[in-house]
Amino acid sequence: MPGLTAPANYSEEPPRHPALKVNSKEPFNAEPHRSALVSSYITPVDFFYKRNHGPIPIVDDLSRYSVSITGLVNKQIQLSMADIRSLPKYDVTATLQCAGNRRTAMSKVRKVRGVGWDISALGNATWGGAKLSDVLELVGIPKLSSVTSFGGKHVEFVSVDRCKEEKGGPYKASIPLKQATDPDADVLLAYEMNGETLNRDHGYPLRVVVPGVIGARSVKWLDSINIIKEECQGFFMQKDYKMFPPSVDWDNINWSTRRPQMDFPVQSAICTLEDVDVIKEGKARIAGYAVSGGGRGIERVDISVDGGKTWVEAQRYQKSNVPYISDGPQSDKWAWVLFEATLDIPANAEIVAKAVDSAANVQPENVEDIWNLRGILNTSWHRIKIQNSSCVGRSKM
Repeated sequence: MPGLTAPANYSEEPPRHPALKVNSKEPFNAEPHRSALVSSYITPVDFFYKRNHGPIPIVDDLSRYSVSITGLVNKQIQLSMADIRSLPKYDVTATLQCAGNRRTAMSKVRKVRGVGWDISALGNATWGGAKLSDVLELVGIPKLSSVTSFGGKHVEFVSVDRCKEEKGGPYKASIPLKQATDPDADVLLAYEMNGETLNRDHGYPLRVVVPGVIGARSVKWLDSINIIKEECQGFFMQKDYKMFPPSVDWDNINWSTRRPQMDFPVQSAICTLEDVDVIKEGKARIAGYAVSGGGRGIERVDISVDGGKTWVEAQRYQKSNVPYISDGPQSDKWAWVLFEATLDIPANAEIVAKAVDSAANVQPENVEDIWNLRGILNTSWHRIKIQNSSCVGRSKM
């Protein structure tokens, strides 16, 4: 595309914060340390996880950059950044989460394929941009449409980004037209993140943000939008990011038997402690995040210090001085909820967190029950094993 190009190599990568935990350098995939993740409700851009499939695209000339809208529509158009910025701007606070978040714990059950994420392959940001429902009206698609007059039922987003999984072709994904044209779904063509222009890692100059859905559908470095009859046939829709039962392995997998994953299930994790940690006896602050897909709020977060035998309800919060109410009008429905509880920690404790969303969905107890060969959607109870420092000291005597 004029104005935006995909480099052939990694020689022009943007700078990144040195405190990130790097999972791979080429392509660059990294997450913040868990203790930094919940230090604020809005995740600073530097500490927002980085998920890439190839070299970061470069903007050569923003004035020449445009997005084409094609396919099963009344008219096909090209939109410049000025055109998109002329539409009403919306700010939407939403958590994006990689489907492979917490994959490392799943890989301990049986080997899985994918980036070895810990618990921080997610972040919560305020995205600014035009609603996709407003953009699609420019090509004659009314709001709340399920199908166009030409039979289009899905909206495909194509990136400038090139990746080996597409044999050097562009990254692409789609969502149903019904979701794309619903103003309440808050799907954005975003050009801002936390009140500032998007940086290169996060999709400059323009990206899609699909709240409540796995991050793989929020396509960065947008090149074109296609209105199509069937869902996108790209690799990341058809041969990746699908949920299979534990009985399926790489010898018997049939990708066509499963739908592409969209909403993410209810999830929580403890961020103030490491997986096997040593702390002093007495009280300790247990804090972390909880989030559910589809705009569902967090009804409850339960904490146990005895492996799940007894539970204490944690305090939940989003913004300062605003009481969090699941599905309340002042709560950010697409965003995570932070939680905390100060508890007496017994010797050699197993601390557990589990969340319940507003539809009464609860996290599964055991990772073995939801193991899948791609290691996605590990939403099992988050467990931390604790040794008290006094016990460790005595054991060395």
